[in-house]
Amino acid sequence: MKIQIPQGATEVKGAVRIQPQENVYLLSFVTSEQTAEAITEDLHPDDPLTVEGPSSSSLSGEGFKHLDLAPPQELKNVRTTSACPPCVGDSRRRHIQGIEIHIGAVSGDRVRVYLAAY
Repeated sequence: MKIQIPQGATEVKGAVRIQPQENVYLLSFVTSEQTAEAITEDLHPDDPLTVEGPSSSSLSGEGFKHLDLAPPQELKNVRTTSACPPCVGDSRRRHIQGIEIHIGAVSGDRVRVYLAAY
């Protein structure tokens, strides 16, 4: 994904979910709300972050459970969007077809960022 883990981020976890047609790269960490929004903007999302209900589907599926994290689609008031690096000419991530971005509140101004790329 070529994501710089922000300084001061905690609970950093990542994995690769091997699948028959494409691998899914998972990354999660806790950071400030402001930093999470800056990371999202750097990914050139298709749409602004919006709140989706707990029933929203997600490419990441059970992958985050493997990291001992509740999947983002099970959280309440999680904000989500997606990015298409090839669509916006993001040469840093030309090997990635899409990125799901989920941001869920943890406490205070701390949020958990979930990223799933394929």
